This record gives sequence, structure tokens and C-alpha cells, in this order.
Amino acid sequence: MAAADFEFDGVVRLTRIGGGYLVFTLIVGFAALNTGNNSLYITLAFMLGALILSGIASKGGLKHIRVELCELSEAWATKPARGLLRVRSESRFWSVRDIVITSRDLAHPVVLPVLAPRREALVPVDFLFFRRGRVALKTIDLYTRYPFGLFVKKRRARISGEAVVYPKLLERETDPRHLLAAMGEAATVDRSGHGPEIFAFREYARGDSLRHVHWRRSASLDRWVIKEHSHEAGRLVEIVFDPVVPPGTDPEEFEHLVSEAATVTREAIEAGFDVVLVLPDRELSSRDTRSRLEIFEALALIQPREMGLVPDHAPGSIVLSLRSHAA
Repeated sequence: MAAADFEFDGVVRLTRIGGGYLVFTLIVGFAALNTGNNSLYITLAFMLGALILSGIASKGGLKHIRVELCELSEAWATKPARGLLRVRSESRFWSVRDIVITSRDLAHPVVLPVLAPRREALVPVDFLFFRRGRVALKTIDLYTRYPFGLFVKKRRARISGEAVVYPKLLERETDPRHLLAAMGEAATVDRSGHGPEIFAFREYARGDSLRHVHWRRSASLDRWVIKEHSHEAGRLVEIVFDPVVPPGTDPEEFEHLVSEAATVTREAIEAGFDVVLVLPDRELSSRDTRSRLEIFEALALIQPREMGLVPDHAPGSIVLSLRSHAA
């Protein structure tokens, strides 16, 4: 992302107005020294005082600004994610106007019109991340021309926050519902779920709902037994993700495979399918909103492996692997 024209390295930069003001101050000073005119000396004193006041006011205001990350919505790579910043002034005297907030993780700069002493403001921003994974938010840049517009002052404020960026979603040229309809017919597997038929029995585990207790079997065995229901036919899609990368594979191919898995998963969920994501070390199911986010988080954090077996899966599952590409 290209830097805006007002962004710069350092602490202070002279503006165009400030440059003209400084040249005029030097001219007045030179005239005062040559003529000894008291009026010119007084004018020069006022002009130099304005420069000093500008520096003290802008520095004092920016120095005591604190920025916190309040919230951040779901973050997908290359798509803006809505966030909220709390900007607070701890200064007793200085207010600051026209604060520009920017960062490499923001989609675009945001302007805060005014921040009074001992006050705070909630600023909505759009974050933009380009790679999946765990991202640490550490710094954010604050700019202002307050109070006279002679200088642009900059301060890099610390901000603590962390986000899990989900994989980039691929653009589809066709309506995914037709594809998923075929997928649903091909990928139906007999698994535990929320359908009308009982799939299996198991012992009670902490967190299980008492609505799923099979009371007659529990009474006969003298311990709580949970009944598991099968998924409704045609509504389950099992996606198997193989993270093994053959030697010589371009890393971007793996990233594209992760994006493919995330895209298919999201399309299936939006089309009303139950999704089971099979990884080498675990299986994740889209039972509710939290479980769906766990699937995307797992894809966001998954790393390539050098070796390993393809995860076990049922017939008709969708298998995403780079091994066939290498072959």
C-alpha cells in the first residue's frame, strides 16, 4: 500500500505555509537588524513566539495521546475489517485538532477533528491485512498540523492488540449453489450430527446437554449415556485438507490451497450445508457460529508440512492436496 503524501519518517516536517512563514520571519529579522526599527523587532518577536508556541502545543498534545483497540470484526485477507479505536488525551492543558490516524494495517487514514484535554473519542476504522495468520498490532502513527499549520508533527503511539486473519477468499465466476448441490449429493457421509436418526451412543462428557441423554440406556447401565444423531442426508460436506507440501512446490500454491479450502467451506455453510473439516490432527464441525469461526481460524493458522499421511476420510469427501499436483 503506497504511503500518503503527508506521511514521512521522523518527528517534524515544515509545511508549505510554514516555509513561507519562516522565510518572511528571516526577512523581518534582517530588516530589523539593518534599520534598528523597534516595530520590526516587536513583529519579529511575535513571529518567533508563534513558532515556539506551535512546537510546544503540538508536541504537548500528541505526547499525551493514548490509543487502544476496542474491537475488531472478522478479518479476511485482502478484505477490509471493521474496527474501533479508543483515542484518549491525558493532557491537562492542550487540546489537539485535525489528528490524522494511519498505519500500515489500516485501509486508509482517518481524521479525528478535535480531542479535548482529559477526553476520549471512539474512532471507527477499517483494517486491511494481506496475509492470513496471527497478526500483532503494535504501533499506529498520529499526525497533526495543529495549531497554526506551520509544521506537521508526527508521533508513533503504541497499541496492543492481536487479530487472527482468515485466508483470502477466491473469486467465483459461477453461482456456487449449483456446485454445492452436486457436492452435497456426492459428499453425503454417515456421521454424528443433528438429524432425526440415532447414530451412536457414548458416555457423558462435561458440557453435554441433558437433552441428549438416553435415559433408558443410562438407567440400565447405571451411568449417563449420550445419544448422537446422524446428519440429515445430503446436507453434510466433508472437506479433507492435506497440509503436506512436496519438495520444490511454490509456497504460493499452498496459500492458494488454503484459500480454496476456506472458500469452499464458506460457500457450503452459506448454502445451508453442515461442514466437517478434516485435518491431520483433528476434525472440526460447523455446528454453530463459534464452531464455524474455529474452522476458519484453523485454516488461518495451518502451516505446511514436509511429510505425513493424508487424513482418513469417508468416501465422497472433498480432498484438497498438493500431492496430486506433484505427481
